[in-house]
Parts: sequence; C-alpha cells; structure tokens
Amino acid sequence: MSVIAQVTTTPPPVVGPGGLADYRPLLVRGAWFLVGFVVVTLVGWFVVEPLIARYVERRNRNNPTIREAVSRYVRLLSLVVAFFAAAGFAGYGDLVGDSALVIAAGTLAVGVAGQTVIGSIVSGLVLVADSEFNVGNYIEWTDGEGTVQSITLRVTRVLTPDGELITVPNTTLTGQAITRPYGRKRRRIVERVGIAYEADVGDALDTLTAATTAVEGIEGEPTPKAYVDEFGGDAVVLRVHYWLDDPRRQDVLAVRSAYAREIKARLDAAGIAISPASKRELQGRIEVGDVST
Repeated sequence: MSVIAQVTTTPPPVVGPGGLADYRPLLVRGAWFLVGFVVVTLVGWFVVEPLIARYVERRNRNNPTIREAVSRYVRLLSLVVAFFAAAGFAGYGDLVGDSALVIAAGTLAVGVAGQTVIGSIVSGLVLVADSEFNVGNYIEWTDGEGTVQSITLRVTRVLTPDGELITVPNTTLTGQAITRPYGRKRRRIVERVGIAYEADVGDALDTLTAATTAVEGIEGEPTPKAYVDEFGGDAVVLRVHYWLDDPRRQDVLAVRSAYAREIKARLDAAGIAISPASKRELQGRIEVGDVST
C-alpha cells in the first residue's frame, strides 16, 4: 500500500493594484459612509439648526437661554441622524438595524445610565423651558450661589462671587428651591446692622438710607428702605434694602463693601455705636485670705 501525501499551499497575497481591487467594495462603502455623515451633519448644523434657533428665539424673546440649549440639542440630534443616514448610504442599514450588538449596547446604556443621565436631561429641559431661569441670572440655592453661565444637557455652570466656576447637576437645581435675589435686571441687597439700645433708632434708620446716595452703583429707584428687624440680646438689629441695576455689570461685593464703609463712617459721626460689646452680669463672691510671708 502506498501513501500519497497531498500538500496544499496557500498562494501568497497579491501586492499592488490588483490586490487593492479586492478591497474596492469596502473602500467604496467607507467613502459613502464618510460623505453621507459629513453632508448630513453640515446640513443639520448650518441649515436646520439656525432655522430652528431663529424660530425658537422669536417665540421666546424673554428667554435667551433657550437658543443656546436648542442649538446644542439640534446639533447632537444631527450627529445621531447623520450616523444612521450614512450607514444607509453605505449599505449598512440592514446590518445596523438587525445587529444584536447594537440593540444590546443600546439597552445596556439606557438601563445603566437612564436613571441619572435621562433625569439630568429632563431637568435640563425643564430649566431651559423656564422663562424665569436664564443665563446671566444670579441665583441662590441650598449649597451655594452665583451667576448662571450655561445650561447643558446634564449640568448648569455657575460663576460664584469668588470667581470660581462650579458645575451643578440639573437635578440638584430642579429638586430644591432656587432664590433669585434680583429680577428684571435688578438685584435687591439686604444688609443688617446692629446698634446699641441707647441709640436713637430713627436717626439710625435715616442714616442707613442716606448712606445709599453716596455709593456709586446703588439705584435711586426703587427707593432704599430701612426697617427695624429684631431686638437682639445685645443690640437692635436694623435692616436696609437697596437695589443694583444689572448685577452682571456690577461688582456686587465692591458695592456692598463701599456701602459698609459709608454707614460705618456716618454712624460713627452721629455717635451711634454699631454692634456694641456684649454685656454680662456676673454674680459671685471673692474671698481674700491672709498671706503670711
């Protein structure tokens, strides 16, 4: 019996133009995908987005924030549409639509990130749709305060009075009360000053309101007002209200500092003690014994 050995050899790959022809369908599909993605993205960003932004701006003239948000959302949606449109142009539509991997990845992403991310996106849409919450507003919440710089899909960026840019989750701002110390381009400032019980309260109130006229940046209208706030343990606490015009152009801390210096000088000149030292009545007995040397 003879054994015949059959050896099969693999032909070497063809190098050169003839070899590239085998990859021609793949290259053509890749080119169609790239062209489709770029074209749809450009149309979405430079045609659809400006048209929608102008329409939204006309319908919401008192809410400048909504244009920025709509532009961001439309551009993001354009990228998603561009991907699927490019896949269709390149002939990958059936593959993308029927791919178990794509479906599994989408389900996993929605399941894992849904509670946090989708909640933040919905909160962002709520903030954008609120005409009383805009970029440039000065807001206060439980953990801080500052000027709104931008509202994104997940977070709101706020510039604090110390110059720090902080990122606040949208769910935080929609889940608690937000205070706007000023409205309609005005900010109300509230200052409290304690004076001695022996001082003339009427003169002190007049001094607090008169001091506002000497500080640049404080508005004459609405008229500043001063009130008796409470009777403290060691002082009568007075409260004064005054307003700043468009705090985005005003250094709020500088105005408050100038006003504090002004009322200090005026109250000192009037002989009115500010926040006098606490008085305590001590009771007891002191015994002195003989000291022998």
